[in-house]
Amino acid sequence: MVQVSEKVVKDDGKKDAFLGVDVGSVSLKFVLMDTDGNLLTSVFLQNRGSPIDSVKDGMAKLREQIEADDALQEYAICACGTTGSARYLTKAVIGGDIAKTEIIAHAVGAQSEYPDVRTILEIGGQDSKIIILRDGIIVDFAMNSICAAGTGSFLDHQASRLGIPIEDFGDYAIKSKNPLSIAGRCTVFAESDMIHKQNAGYSREDIIAGLCDSLVRNYLNNLTKGKDLDEPVIFQGGVSYNKGIVQAFERHLGCKVVVPRYNVLMGALGMAILVRDHFLQHET
Repeated sequence: MVQVSEKVVKDDGKKDAFLGVDVGSVSLKFVLMDTDGNLLTSVFLQNRGSPIDSVKDGMAKLREQIEADDALQEYAICACGTTGSARYLTKAVIGGDIAKTEIIAHAVGAQSEYPDVRTILEIGGQDSKIIILRDGIIVDFAMNSICAAGTGSFLDHQASRLGIPIEDFGDYAIKSKNPLSIAGRCTVFAESDMIHKQNAGYSREDIIAGLCDSLVRNYLNNLTKGKDLDEPVIFQGGVSYNKGIVQAFERHLGCKVVVPRYNVLMGALGMAILVRDHFLQHET
């Protein structure tokens, strides 16, 4: 086991720090936060092996950051919270204090940056979710972990197939003059349709823009039925880096879609806040 206490021992004279860990199927996020809610440092890494090994790697990277920064050495981790698909396993591995669902963690993270948020769109590596809040309370949510269309892994694959760095995928989409209609309800149909359009001589820009639009339509059809998507609308998760997806959401929703500065860290940020509050409430 990789106990938090083995990484940074809570010594007298050290300032309190709180660790939030979000372990998903594709990536891991670690956020270290002080008592006032300031983000001290973070770690993001791909989950390329077993969850336990990946968590150990993440904790090792966090320790390296702390040991290399005099300012960070003024802090000691006194509590840790976990979220994500492997939250309970991670809690056991690192000796965490609390574990919460992704819905709660992402909502808390978003509210820390945008207190008035009413709609949270989240698309990660292998799943997607929507969270509806009213007056700071979660009133509805939905998750889709069955269909891979529109997830980060699917977009990574399509970018690779087209020979485009995933970081540039959205830039191609927003340069499109005539977005194409692409089948987006299934990964197999979407890829087949893209190959057909590519062989027919259509530009990569128009194909990618069409894909972004169809994937947003698929997301909205699967997750938002019966829900009022009111502003402010926050879009987080790795796919929120894709400007083409952001633009497509804004077009379909008819409103501004905000991508927060910590867009890929919101779950871990939310857990850092939750474990800080838990620690302060139970501190004796």
